[in-house]
Amino acid sequence: MQSPGSFNFLNINFNLKEYDMSRYFSVTRTFFILMAVFIGLIAPRLAVAQSQIEKDSRAALKSLYDGSPGAKALGAKARGILAFPNVVKAGLVVGGQGGDGVLLMNDKVVDHYNTAAVSVGLQAGAQSFGYVLFFMSDKVLNDFRASKNFEIGVGPNIVIVDAGAAKDLNTETAKADVYAMIFDQKGLMAGIGLQGSKITKLKR
Repeated sequence: MQSPGSFNFLNINFNLKEYDMSRYFSVTRTFFILMAVFIGLIAPRLAVAQSQIEKDSRAALKSLYDGSPGAKALGAKARGILAFPNVVKAGLVVGGQGGDGVLLMNDKVVDHYNTAAVSVGLQAGAQSFGYVLFFMSDKVLNDFRASKNFEIGVGPNIVIVDAGAAKDLNTETAKADVYAMIFDQKGLMAGIGLQGSKITKLKR
């Protein structure tokens, strides 16, 4: 029998453990509830953002096709088209550029991608542009989709087409693995460096 002046440390210890477990499950439950609320709030925003990127990509392609028959000819023959409608380039000595886009196959969006690059040199200010990659065979397209870290300049032969070269480009003269076209609101551009740009698949 326990004396009136003694303490039951075993009972206290058990109660403390029970309290700790209850507190643990309460915190865990609250965490998952907050995560569910967060995901519920952010998911529609991500869906809206990706939907807007799809619209911008299609609009950029249409504008490119309207101004360049060569681009339209490539698009008709390409097995896949990766379009980045708005790539922002900015920096001071050390610069970077990046943007999101979509991969189209048979005029359907199959994946979302990000492009990013870092450059070092004399540079200041900011500008935006878009670019498109036309994958001309199933092999290069499948290799691209299977790659985790695709980098322009490493791997398949990529030909960058400017406004002058695009005039003479057609389905008969297109022999490269991948063609790249850089453009802005005024049409095809030259002089924007894509070399070293890394392309990463985004989760949908």
